Amino acid sequence: MARTRTADLAMSLPHGVSGIHVLPADHHDGPWESIIVPPGTKERLLGTAVLVLRHGRALQSLSGPPHGLVVLAGPPGTGKTTLCQGLAQAAAMAVANRGATTFVEVDPHDFPSEMLGESQRGVRRLFAETLPELAARRPHTVVLVDEVEALAVRRSTASFETNPVDVHRATDAVLSGLDALRATCPHVLLLATTNFTEGVDEAFLSRADLVLRLDLPDTDVLARIIRSSLVELAALWPSLRGLVEDDALHAKLADCCAGFDGRRTRKAILAAVAQRPDLAENPERLTVDDLFTAVEAFRPGPP
Repeated sequence: MARTRTADLAMSLPHGVSGIHVLPADHHDGPWESIIVPPGTKERLLGTAVLVLRHGRALQSLSGPPHGLVVLAGPPGTGKTTLCQGLAQAAAMAVANRGATTFVEVDPHDFPSEMLGESQRGVRRLFAETLPELAARRPHTVVLVDEVEALAVRRSTASFETNPVDVHRATDAVLSGLDALRATCPHVLLLATTNFTEGVDEAFLSRADLVLRLDLPDTDVLARIIRSSLVELAALWPSLRGLVEDDALHAKLADCCAGFDGRRTRKAILAAVAQRPDLAENPERLTVDDLFTAVEAFRPGPP
């Protein structure tokens, strides 16, 4: 029965929309606090978001008003999507005294089509009809588009093998739609992520109020991620608290994790308690040696 309700809900969503949520919501707490990024990153993102959500209409009077577009770029595993989801909740909490926020998740892979002009029509419908209708429900709206390079394809490098006419028209529709959305719905914040900045159209990037690159974490950030992962394990098995308090251990493990992304680092720490059946049965037996062994096993081998 639950599966049927989920399927019915998915079928009722507008084309290209994979999720609609009302924020702030308790079940959206967590990502903003748990994700670890360089100092100042969250403040800059939240400041940009609150400015658009709170003062978007007033800022239209400026000669160069914001587009309400933030782009997070960087390799996979650097936390772009998680950070956007957390930002939506944090921003919604910051403006909650003026009303709730609608959080819309868009799947750009729903739009490309082999039928000439179909992608363009779908994109135009998204920006001209779907998003304005959703934005009319509440005082604030945040839209997340993951892997935006699938929607705003860089026209200067579009391959002739992938129907470049439709690619150009779809990207044109994104740009004109973004401009129109900003004019009619200045309280909308659009968050976009990309693993491949070179694949995103230059005109789309030029409209962004903030393009933030998230690189692979350095050893200081890795050490904080490792400690955070151990804190979570110690919450389940308190005897591991000694590992949490060992800053020297975190630094040494971080050196061993050099080149890892945040996701891979957390998975390596979790994998330490799954190396042997006795550890999986009782993670309180976890040792320093187990941690180093797990990290070493997660290092990529020769190609």
